[in-house]
Parts: sequence; C-alpha cells; structure tokens
Amino acid sequence: MRSFDLAPLYRATVGFDQVANLMDRVLSDNVAAQTYPPYNIERTEDDAWSIEIAVAGFTEDDLSIEQRENALIVSGRKPEETAQRTYLHRGIATRAFERRFHLADHVKVTAAAHANGMLRIDLVREVPEALKPRQIEISRNTAIEGKKVKTAETQDA
Repeated sequence: MRSFDLAPLYRATVGFDQVANLMDRVLSDNVAAQTYPPYNIERTEDDAWSIEIAVAGFTEDDLSIEQRENALIVSGRKPEETAQRTYLHRGIATRAFERRFHLADHVKVTAAAHANGMLRIDLVREVPEALKPRQIEISRNTAIEGKKVKTAETQDA
C-alpha cells in the first residue's frame, strides 16, 4: 500500500509533471507485482544501456518489441499447443507476458537479439543537435543589429 500523497507536488510545481508521474509509477502497487519474466538492465556506456530478459521457451516469432513515444513494450505469447502432453513437472513458464519500460527523452532502441533463452535489447540516448549545448562566440563589435551601442567613450564625446 502506498503511503505517499503526491497531490502537493502537482499543486506546487509547473512543468515537472514527468517527475511526479515517474514517482507515482514507481510507488504504485501494480509495478511491484510484475515479476515475470526476470530481467537485467545494464549501463554499457554513458548514454547507452542494455536490457536482458529471460525468455526461455519463446522463439523470435513468439516475441514482440515495440517502442511508442517514451515507452518500450516487450511482449511474448506462445501459440496454443496442438498435441496434448502430460507433464510430470512443468517448471518452464511459457505464459504470455507484457513488460513495459519507461524511457527517458531521446532514448531509442538500436538493436535486439535473441539467443540461448535471453532477449537482449540495446538502447542509446541520441540527443538532437538542436538540443545539445553549444558555445556562443562573443564578438568585440560595438554594433548590435545595425545600431551603435553606447560605450563610455561615446558618452564623453
């Protein structure tokens, strides 16, 4: 049960909705209940990550990876078995699943591979050139937009 009320955060801030939504999502009960399939998230570089999901029993055709806005949705669904099998013990879970990951702005999926029961998804943050910091050169010219700027020398004259 969540014991935090985020309403004051919504009332006292403007433009920080994503942070409040993230905190609300992390603190919600339904996220903690989802444990299948197990996964790892690894930082491979400063702006690159890898998600590994254990998908034993699934083939590439049974898996789906979709990126929508800032969400990565990985799902798996096995087709119905036509042959009836009698299991003495069934420990490999092949039930359908859907795992969602919330991605930061400008994070894109670059590759996905399935081998040895592990699904690996590579992600990288690609910040557009327009949003990257840039150095602005300061000129020594005293004219701005065709108008003369008053300096100490021009005021004395």
